Amino acid sequence: MEEVLKKMQDTVSRYANVLSEILKVDVEIVDAKLDRIAGTGVFAEKVDLNISDEGYVYKKVIETGKMKVIEMPGEHEICKKCPKKNICNETFEMSTPIKINDKVIGVIGFVCFTENQKKHIFENYDTFIEFLNQISELIASKAFEIIKNYEKLAIFDLLNVIIDKIEQGVIVFDKKQAIAKTNFIAREMLKLDSHVSEIKTINLEPTGNQILNLMEYRVEINDLDYYLIGTVYDVNIGNFNKMFIFKDADLIKENVLALTSSNENIGLDKIFGQSRKISNLKNKVKMIASATSTVLINGESGTGKELFARALHEESDRANAPFVAINCGAIPENLLESELFGYVKGAFTGADPKGKLGKFELADKGTLFLDEIGDMPLYIQVKLLRVLEQREIVRLGSNKPIKVNVRVIAATNKNLEEMIKDNTFREDLYYRLNVIPLNIPSLKEREEDIRLIATRFINKFSKLFDKKVVKIEDEFWNHIENYAWPGNVRELQNTIEYVINMLKYPGIIKYELLPEKIKNVSVSSEIEDLNLDRMEKRIIKKALDIYGNDADSKKIIAQKLGIGIATLYRKLKKYNL
Repeated sequence: MEEVLKKMQDTVSRYANVLSEILKVDVEIVDAKLDRIAGTGVFAEKVDLNISDEGYVYKKVIETGKMKVIEMPGEHEICKKCPKKNICNETFEMSTPIKINDKVIGVIGFVCFTENQKKHIFENYDTFIEFLNQISELIASKAFEIIKNYEKLAIFDLLNVIIDKIEQGVIVFDKKQAIAKTNFIAREMLKLDSHVSEIKTINLEPTGNQILNLMEYRVEINDLDYYLIGTVYDVNIGNFNKMFIFKDADLIKENVLALTSSNENIGLDKIFGQSRKISNLKNKVKMIASATSTVLINGESGTGKELFARALHEESDRANAPFVAINCGAIPENLLESELFGYVKGAFTGADPKGKLGKFELADKGTLFLDEIGDMPLYIQVKLLRVLEQREIVRLGSNKPIKVNVRVIAATNKNLEEMIKDNTFREDLYYRLNVIPLNIPSLKEREEDIRLIATRFINKFSKLFDKKVVKIEDEFWNHIENYAWPGNVRELQNTIEYVINMLKYPGIIKYELLPEKIKNVSVSSEIEDLNLDRMEKRIIKKALDIYGNDADSKKIIAQKLGIGIATLYRKLKKYNL
């Protein structure tokens, strides 16, 4: 701001000449540093000089921001401080500040050297005062305009730097809505060369879709359509009118999926177990992985239903596409429909005005995992059935169908067949989901895996908590293997985490470290095993593990147990083996 009068020196000089001509006096204009910017008469040859040593009146004007009128310069108190007071021949002096927002940026001064000049001023005093103030305001206005232009140029330069450095695509439009500038990322994404002026037409319009609070736009460039996710900003700097900052839609989709579920790849190798049931289950997953048929996973809570769903996805041809998981029991009933199918803007009260994509669209070309499917309301079950049959969804508030290519995997720990009898689950949806059933055994049904899984968890948590395990006592394993594990693998994991937290030097894992409920239940396990049905079930199960589950194996088992084959089949059905 201090240098602005120098930057407009020609303009200031013209105003000084106008003043001098009207007032018939010698005029000078100085800036806030007391550098003479313009001058007429005796001051004309002294432009660009600093007058700090003699500009005492001007200093006072700069300090106070008020006009100063000195009718008798030689006798005025301020003038007496001037080193040239003895040779001063001025008869009248007037000085007025040039101000921008109350900040003095300069002073206009004029002097009379003759009584006739002084008389001329006094005869038109009020008019000249008003004229002087108007000239001051004109200079201030012009200076303010120059300052703003410099600020705009500075912002413009900064904006150019930001545009080139930002790690997103940027398109800047001019006042005529043509492309004024693009950065490298935008040119890469839109396959443009640096000669954006050659682009004949460009249209930018919102589609109404929204992802992560960012609007989707359709960008038409030379008759080609691009769908981008981003934000439009009004800039109005120089010739710039608005700026579109955007990202690759696929990257945005990945961000959404990161919020929906873990990005960890979970294949069959992450599912621990060597029992016959788990081995058969893994083989079945490999067989059905690349199919498009729906899968219904049944299993108790904590058995790892989502692990198998993820393994199905990872082993399939869709492994590089999204895996989207949604818990039907964890989302309020009034929100579940919009979460699954999305909605258009204005679909319902409280909806985001920009609309929202649903999980089906996010999972397009990938897998949608519907956990706790038994908790899905009946009216949504109807819509889900329609999606499975027609392979298209309709967003809330819209009547436009959208094609989706999604493999659906559902899971439940409920008895859906009983729910059908109670009219709480649709029979047609059940059969549509249960094309390929997967039954996940409880941990107690795969007892030979318990020690293996527990050992994995011991290794995991000992590393995590930086604790050294030197020995695991047999009694600890006895309690672990005899416990019923109603919470299955999840409960076992939590138990081992508790044990490692309680572990102290010298790092020996004893049964005393177990939670009380497991120690107490395990102590009575031998007595409980005297139950004849439970003992018979365990013996038959052990025989199946040894000899196998096919027809020939069952004949051998019946012979070993000393019972008929029909009796064996009745007991297999009785114990659900």
